[in-house]
Amino acid sequence: MALSPIIICLLTLIGYGSSHPSPPRGCSVDVDPPYRVLCDLESVWGVVLEAVACSGGVTSLFLAVLLLVKLRSISDPARRSGLGPLLLLLGTLLGLFTISLAFLVGKNQALCVVRRAFWGPLFALCFSSLLVQGVRLRRLVAGKLSPSGSTLAALGLALALVQGIISAEWVLLTVVREGHPACEYPPLDFALTCSYTLGLLLIAMGLSLGVVLCGGELAADGGGSGEEDREGESEKRRWKCNAVWLFLSSLASALLWVAWLGFYLYGSQALRGKGKRGGGQKDAKVLDEPALAVALVIQGWILLLLHAIPEMHLCLRKPPQTNTQDFFDTSNTSPPPHFGDDLPAHSHRPFPENQAFSMEERSATELCYLQKTSTVTRGLVRQVQKNALYV
Repeated sequence: MALSPIIICLLTLIGYGSSHPSPPRGCSVDVDPPYRVLCDLESVWGVVLEAVACSGGVTSLFLAVLLLVKLRSISDPARRSGLGPLLLLLGTLLGLFTISLAFLVGKNQALCVVRRAFWGPLFALCFSSLLVQGVRLRRLVAGKLSPSGSTLAALGLALALVQGIISAEWVLLTVVREGHPACEYPPLDFALTCSYTLGLLLIAMGLSLGVVLCGGELAADGGGSGEEDREGESEKRRWKCNAVWLFLSSLASALLWVAWLGFYLYGSQALRGKGKRGGGQKDAKVLDEPALAVALVIQGWILLLLHAIPEMHLCLRKPPQTNTQDFFDTSNTSPPPHFGDDLPAHSHRPFPENQAFSMEERSATELCYLQKTSTVTRGLVRQVQKNALYV
């Protein structure tokens, strides 16, 4: 009879353990099961992807703050015009890395609405920033003035607003009007909703490729000197270097989108078909959300490494010093030679147009010296005459 309370307690603990399974290694009991993928050390991929996304977000924030601090030190209007789209891109990358965590956790109605509503607009902001940078570089290489950074950033926001309207209408029609669950949608519909975003990426890639291959002819207004031509060619090469980085980032993004769409539309379907035959349909369907999260993180780091960091370096570096001589700078001029000093055979006078004035000054000096000499001579003659009369 004394053992009955102990047996009851053991049965209670066993029943509680069976109804509430123990959390995986690395997670506490207070963490809800949908969010345990972020701390589960047994499935390391979730922790690694979370760390990579967080490091990308911190890097984007640091670069944006550094760019704002160095903003006043950039005085060149051509380089300053690229700061607006660059700041827009860095802010979008911070949101891109943040929303990637929403694809790692479990599904609920609110999270699925956030995923569907923000996926397309964030990518559209990234690719519209690349597009306006391509427009800017095309004008600069052609020798024209670029629009200001605020104008380019406003243009990028306007282009991305179209994708925001498309995503909002898709969510309202399927979730609010037709009453479908936000987490249940065909993969083809999700891909077609992002077709406008893919169009922005292709246009940006075409613009950057055109600048790299064709460039633009420098404006020949009045036929500048040889020094101005050399400076113009140097500027043209610098802007082409920016265009090369822009093309590489656009090309890598396009390849990533081809791989992602191929897996999301066809590879995932093939895995689902195998899962149905093998009885593992649920496990095969779980791969969709991690694939979206991986695509977000990889896309963010591609834009960060191949465009944001090189563009920021090219904007913040000091412009090369010109070799033009400042004729108004008298700090290094040598003092004029004294009268009567012989100049070396290889030396030249700095201002040959003043030779007539120098000759007149020298003649006046010699005349004054002769007059003084004649005066002294006449005085000596008078003194000699006086002495002769006295004798």
